[in-house]
Amino acid sequence: MPKNVKIGVLKLGCVGTLPLLDVLLDERADRTDIDVRVVGSGSKLGPQQCKEATELMINLKPDIAVLVGPAQAAPGPTESRKMLKAAGLPVIVISDSPAKKLVKDIDEAGQGYIIVEADSMIGARREFLDPVEMAIYNSDVIRVLAITGVFNIVVETIDKVIQSLKAGKTPELPKIVINGEKAVEAGGFSNPYAKAKAMAAYEMACQVSKLTTRACFKVSDREVYVPLVTAAHEMMRTAARLADEAREIEKTGDTVSRKPHFKDGTLGTKKTLMEKPKRIK
Repeated sequence: MPKNVKIGVLKLGCVGTLPLLDVLLDERADRTDIDVRVVGSGSKLGPQQCKEATELMINLKPDIAVLVGPAQAAPGPTESRKMLKAAGLPVIVISDSPAKKLVKDIDEAGQGYIIVEADSMIGARREFLDPVEMAIYNSDVIRVLAITGVFNIVVETIDKVIQSLKAGKTPELPKIVINGEKAVEAGGFSNPYAKAKAMAAYEMACQVSKLTTRACFKVSDREVYVPLVTAAHEMMRTAARLADEAREIEKTGDTVSRKPHFKDGTLGTKKTLMEKPKRIK
């Protein structure tokens, strides 16, 4: 039995779940049961970038590899999944809604998946997207995913795999598609209005990719695609504000759900601000 579990996070490109994934597993950097290492391809998803990053990940010999990124059907991520399988590593793929078309392939490869429907594609048109807009959009996506409950599902799912590995067992890899109902249930809302606002935020975020996909891949007229990507980002901004309102309602009632990790990796739970967290058995 390993003293702690070595987790490899392979970041290919960028989606909203990607930037903070490794930190979500050890939010205060004091867990003694895991050792997390991160390798990435940068913003690009080319075959060479993905291959090099995956080789580095395999050389780290993690107990579990978490591959996170968009465009899983593209040659680069596809080859990365094949390389991880050939290396005999347990794999969890975390991606956005288009990856739902690949769940059969991922399942047949013996790999797990967590698909986040609200992790919508950015409006990547040069006339609109600069570094500042990119950062703002991703901060809005992260706020939606954090508050609505998506990150709770991701963390708790990976923690279950970690616990199996710590016990010397073969882990049961997840097969999860996170929709609005699953997200807000995991969000732990006590106030029904807060829950409704969180649901609205999630569903609005899901719709963003319809506009950005059309603007980036189906429309060539600049007079059409620039307003489309702009509208999509305004939708995500509004979704983030709704999510924030949901959390503010919970704060007003002193019912914010918090699930901190203890040093041994056990999750705690608490509802009121001043209470101490209790271990979840």
